[in-house]
Amino acid sequence: MRKIHVIGIGAGDPDQLTLQAVKALRSTDVFFILDKGEVKADLVQLRRDILDAHLPEGTYRTVEARDPERDRAAGGAGYSPAVGDWRSARAGIYARLIAEELDEDGTGAFLVWGDPSLYDSTLGILEEILAEGSVAFAYDVVPGISSVSSLVARHRTGLNRVGRPVQITTGRRLAEGFPEGVDDVVVMLDAHQTFQRYAGTGEDIDIYWGAYLGTPDEILAAGPLAETAPRIVELRAEARERKGWIMDTYLLRRHPRDDDAEQPAAPGPAGDGSGKKDKGPKGGPDADTGDDGGDGSDGSDDEGDEED
Repeated sequence: MRKIHVIGIGAGDPDQLTLQAVKALRSTDVFFILDKGEVKADLVQLRRDILDAHLPEGTYRTVEARDPERDRAAGGAGYSPAVGDWRSARAGIYARLIAEELDEDGTGAFLVWGDPSLYDSTLGILEEILAEGSVAFAYDVVPGISSVSSLVARHRTGLNRVGRPVQITTGRRLAEGFPEGVDDVVVMLDAHQTFQRYAGTGEDIDIYWGAYLGTPDEILAAGPLAETAPRIVELRAEARERKGWIMDTYLLRRHPRDDDAEQPAAPGPAGDGSGKKDKGPKGGPDADTGDDGGDGSDGSDDEGDEED
């Protein structure tokens, strides 16, 4: 029977692959890669760089197919149907690739940004193909370093605080309100920079933001939200203009007034050599600038369904 590996490849740095991921790469005959067009050609190249870094030349084959377009203008009640149509179109492509490009006893693989379990559609699409019965295969999942993990590592801070929950959500959900009962919120797939809505509320909120995490184009910024939001908007606009696309992730950390003193802020990220550094909060995170496919791109984590 055909076998498929769904391999989490981290946020873009070939060094982020786990030993399990490298082992899975080496057992793969054919790698399936979706082409998102010329603007995002570097996403395909990053995957090729990862293969070149870990596999001997000539020991594998890659097959590319054009990723279907999604109706990004659909909103409100039309959003879920639009995503459903896009995923079904992807399922048709995946099924064809597996059936036509993989021998009956061959092993194929999909390389997923970040971790396959976090804001990525690959697992759901494979289940849809199996349910339809058009082609039979077994598959396994190799976890990867998510854009969320990369983000907090680069900022040298924790994802949660002692005795407190953390929530991972999307910009679309954050626009509906700050999650109730949660002060540490990771936001992915936010094409509309929803953090700006909370910059003028008067609440004590820090932001830890990163784009193109794990790649040579990585950008980082951190600090009090009210002070840092304009800088992030500027960095994001410049990066998107230069590359034609962007995938970013951020952590919002709210400090309730009654226990500000109990939770000292973490230090900011390591320098990236750019020489640019925004002033961070007193005793708290500083900001650093340096320079994505659904965990965001991710992505992110990953290369998500809403990359901008």
